[in-house]
Amino acid sequence: MASTKPTVETGIMGPIKPGDYLPTHQLLVLGLQHAFTMFGATVLVPLLTGLDVSVALFTAGIGTLWFHFVTKGRLPVFLGSSFAFIAPVAMVVAEKGIPAAQGGIIVAGLLYVAFGILIHFLGPEFMQRILPPVVTGPIIMVIGLNLAPVAIGSASQNWPIALIVLATVAIVNLYVKGFLRLLPVIAGIVVGYVICLITGNVDATPVIEAAWIGMPKFTFPVFDIAAIGLIAPAAIASMVEHVGDILAVGATVEDDFIEDPGLTRTLLGDGIATSLAGLFGGPANTTYSENTGVLALTKVWKPEVMRVAAVIAILLAFVGKLGAAIRTIPNPVIGGISIVLFGMIAAIGVRTMVENNVDLKESRNLFIASVILVVGIGGAMITLWGNAQLGGMGLAAILGIILNQILPKSEA
Repeated sequence: MASTKPTVETGIMGPIKPGDYLPTHQLLVLGLQHAFTMFGATVLVPLLTGLDVSVALFTAGIGTLWFHFVTKGRLPVFLGSSFAFIAPVAMVVAEKGIPAAQGGIIVAGLLYVAFGILIHFLGPEFMQRILPPVVTGPIIMVIGLNLAPVAIGSASQNWPIALIVLATVAIVNLYVKGFLRLLPVIAGIVVGYVICLITGNVDATPVIEAAWIGMPKFTFPVFDIAAIGLIAPAAIASMVEHVGDILAVGATVEDDFIEDPGLTRTLLGDGIATSLAGLFGGPANTTYSENTGVLALTKVWKPEVMRVAAVIAILLAFVGKLGAAIRTIPNPVIGGISIVLFGMIAAIGVRTMVENNVDLKESRNLFIASVILVVGIGGAMITLWGNAQLGGMGLAAILGIILNQILPKSEA
């Protein structure tokens, strides 16, 4: 049978899947687009917690490469800094220093590994039984909708620029032909950045002051029981988010990653990546929803593109001026792009329920979806023990799983 590999020459720009051909220069540009997408959130976590930005970029890169190795290179996933750990890590860094926080992060990653081993013995059928579409669809919606305030907060700093960026993304994605159609994020950033330069909304000082080449400030971990007790429990919420993200990526690229490579491998990949980050002095890692939004927008589903982004992240850790230049991208530009990326994640959750024929006329299904959405988006939070808290998507997912098990199913 003749190959149907999508290329610029054939003009077929519709889903580009693993095994489809893309020239090297196109892979590089597409990888750069994902690097732009992950950059802001990845560097924000170390800025808020007191960790080193360059180390965070380095550990995101090596963590992503490790994840792809463990998962047999099947998932188009990027691992960046996890927001679930911000509060406990910032507290430990302030009170005990970065090395103590590293010990807590390492143990948190090992909790992922333990949970992954447990899932291996329970089997994929167990996960499919507790995570049917009536649960996973709303969970995926919560992932995108929880990010909505971030997008609006950035865009509202300059709505005209944000709307121009949003329009650029739409025009490139819907009307432009050829390879450029796969680069709506880069196109939006370039147009928005040029406008910000013209209007004087770009501060070039960080680029001027940054060194060309620099070594990330790696540090050695210290295992402090109190610090571990504060940080490690955050892995509970993060693991639930991990499952939701894997489901979201699978729904986006139309593949079942719960079946193959399986949650055991994805949790091992994410967990060891988090422990590696702690070993070097970086924040805990997690699968990035921002990059899932790019997958939905561009329909380029080749995992190799994420590995290129990982290498770029590692390079950014050592080339100070490049990282500083990306940090000068104004918030309204990022906001304009984020509106469509985060909205697409939520829309994928809706699609998950539609494609699996979830009947929302059935009171049981409507009840489960309603609880997940309100708890997940409304900011509900419960204290587990000490300073450990569970809320947002993690709490919503657990409630959804419990309700799905205890509520009676229709006999029809």
